[in-house]
Amino acid sequence: MRRFALLIAIALTSAACLETGSTDSIEGPWQLTTGTVDGEEIPILESHPITIVFEGDQVSGTASCNGYGGTYDRSGPTITFGSLAMTEMACSPPETMTAEAMYAEALTRVDTVTVEQGLTLSGDGVELIFEALEPVPDAALTNTVWVLDGLISGEAVSSVMGARATVEFFTDGSMLGSTGCRQFSGQYTISGAEVVTTELAADGQECEPDLAGQDNHVLTVLGDGFRVEVDGDNMTLWSVGDEGLMYLAES
Repeated sequence: MRRFALLIAIALTSAACLETGSTDSIEGPWQLTTGTVDGEEIPILESHPITIVFEGDQVSGTASCNGYGGTYDRSGPTITFGSLAMTEMACSPPETMTAEAMYAEALTRVDTVTVEQGLTLSGDGVELIFEALEPVPDAALTNTVWVLDGLISGEAVSSVMGARATVEFFTDGSMLGSTGCRQFSGQYTISGAEVVTTELAADGQECEPDLAGQDNHVLTVLGDGFRVEVDGDNMTLWSVGDEGLMYLAES
């Protein structure tokens, strides 16, 4: 489970203003589609997206494996990042850590931003091209009882066992639910296209062996930070990696 208390500083540098560039808004969530560092392409894994979110003077995102955040300043085509912090979690396959290291290195060299059909961050020997992401549909997410309907691992979907498993998100930022074995509660915030969960805790009872895997799967997806897809009465939560949860709205 992602531990945001474990942070490492990434010192990001600034550069002088260029004469040309777009002044369009960069607010909102973006996902990396292509990137290069000194002519070498950053490996992009669909299961481990690289994202960036600009909100006010704050920047955050996911760097293939770990989350990061901090501040930035923009003046026309010039962008300056402050000191960013990143979590310290190891991921697999190895390409995720390669992608993360290259992306972090690219950010240290970024000095220019342009917005045309997408968002481009560039600098000395680096170019990062992003496409816009739809923000989390918080109106559809909240104040609904969602009942667990399937556990996603890669291309496989497993059936739900145990007692009725649910999750509810409330407009005050709180959440409640059950894994089918035990109850949990926590707080959440919406960061662009991702939901970040904090203070997630389950009651202390031990699950039966045949439900322990489901319990861990639910808490891992919810605790790692996840993307949300809502289609009518169906909600799918996608964690970093190949794990997810399928829910149905209670009728």
